[in-house]
Amino acid sequence: MIYPTGQKGGIIINSNNTYGYIRVSTREQNEDRQLIAMRELAVSKENIFMDKQSGKDFERPQYKRLIKKLKPDDVLYIKSIDRLGRNYVEILEQWRVLTKEKHIDIVVLDMPLLDTRRGKDLLGTFLSDIVLQVLSFVAENERTNIRQRQAEGIAAAKARGVRFGRPPKPLPENFQNAYQRWKRGAITGTAAAKECGMPLATFRYRAEICRKAENL
Repeated sequence: MIYPTGQKGGIIINSNNTYGYIRVSTREQNEDRQLIAMRELAVSKENIFMDKQSGKDFERPQYKRLIKKLKPDDVLYIKSIDRLGRNYVEILEQWRVLTKEKHIDIVVLDMPLLDTRRGKDLLGTFLSDIVLQVLSFVAENERTNIRQRQAEGIAAAKARGVRFGRPPKPLPENFQNAYQRWKRGAITGTAAAKECGMPLATFRYRAEICRKAENL
């Protein structure tokens, strides 16, 4: 276990310069797992920054506040590597900014090898960089696989006749009468749509559905 105060394994940690960053991808996703991890490390509440929005957009206000506050030799805890970015390139870039520009240490709790406080010699840095690149690639690849599985699941459901989205509103009682008169050319589409109390585009869309059904 990593202790946030005192000394452990040659690593001296000051609780005043330890921070935690948490991101959940939607407002509905639960952040408890990440919060519990930060509390176990005794990261002070005021030093925990949390964003509740998708990683597809890196405009994250709390992350920006954290970046401004970090000083050289501070320690940043994150639960997993994909909290830093939305893809392989972005994760690597944020890691570079934090370690090379801000000169802070990063500890990835789910992957003890990614602890920049350890192995600061050339070999240790080299091994950490290799692990980082592999894990970043794996994180992005997993997100890609999830999206592909979701798309395949939706396609399979549609093939079974499952409908997505809101069901269409029921047609007004006079729709068929107006549709048939419009179809014969007795009235214009604009007039038919007005009679049915719907926009012209909607009338034409529903009329096209009726036409296709008649030709089956």
